[in-house]
Amino acid sequence: MTWFILRRMASALVVIVGVVTVIFILSRLVGDPVALMIQPGMTDADVAQLRAVWHLDDPIIAQYWRFLSSALEGDFGLSIWQSQPALGLVLEALPATLLLTASALGFALVLGGIFGALSAIYKGSLLDRGIMGLTLFGQSMPNFWLALMLILVVSTHWKLLPPAGFGEPRYLVLPMIALGLFPLARLTRLIRSELLDVLGQDYIRTARSKGVPTGQILLRHCLGNIAISLITVLAVDFALLMGGAVVTETIFAWPGMGRLMIQAIERRDFPVMQAGAFVVAMVVVLTSLAADLAYAAVNPKVRYA
Repeated sequence: MTWFILRRMASALVVIVGVVTVIFILSRLVGDPVALMIQPGMTDADVAQLRAVWHLDDPIIAQYWRFLSSALEGDFGLSIWQSQPALGLVLEALPATLLLTASALGFALVLGGIFGALSAIYKGSLLDRGIMGLTLFGQSMPNFWLALMLILVVSTHWKLLPPAGFGEPRYLVLPMIALGLFPLARLTRLIRSELLDVLGQDYIRTARSKGVPTGQILLRHCLGNIAISLITVLAVDFALLMGGAVVTETIFAWPGMGRLMIQAIERRDFPVMQAGAFVVAMVVVLTSLAADLAYAAVNPKVRYA
């Protein structure tokens, strides 16, 4: 197990270096940040001094080497616009994004488990068809459109929840629903499909013939058999939600990494963009590693040499 973790961390390092390299290249394509700093009355010498302060007058290879060597030490430089450590700004916004992502995934898992189980138990019924129709709606609905409709209906017309903000739990409800609808639909369909396969097995029919309650059958006999597929999808969905949170956070004024990254792109703040990409890559890699380790925990047959 130890060697497996070390190998995964070594490959993760390669992935993270590749990600930050791509972000370094792409960030240079969005424009020159100095062009946004020019004030009326500034001379060419003032502009040149600005470029020298941020090392933007160096060759691109020199800029990349300076960035990479500093990044390996955890130093992504100062934010061009806020003059604060870029990594510190990203880490300050990370808890809000993790809270939104975890809440959306938990919302999707709980309701997806309930809807998927009901749909599998009552296969072919009106309830089953209704749930499948809702999942089709959820997978087809863009989250930005759903977010705007939630604000329009729930906040503006019904005045039940605030349209934006951060702090109290009620501020979390609308962005959680907007972000979690797609994984909710996918988890519902996955759980239904996996349960239908398991419920058709002979040992399930034997348990039913002995009078074992349906709830106990689902928890004791079915959950373990679908756990591998469920863990895999949850790990993938967590990574997707980290990316999808960019739009959701912007619409709901949620002070997370997504909103910070949008602001950094608009201002061409290279250090913050690069630090944000690094943190997201780290979270995704660690989530993938946790999923691999969870396989062995839920299934004794899984062993890592």
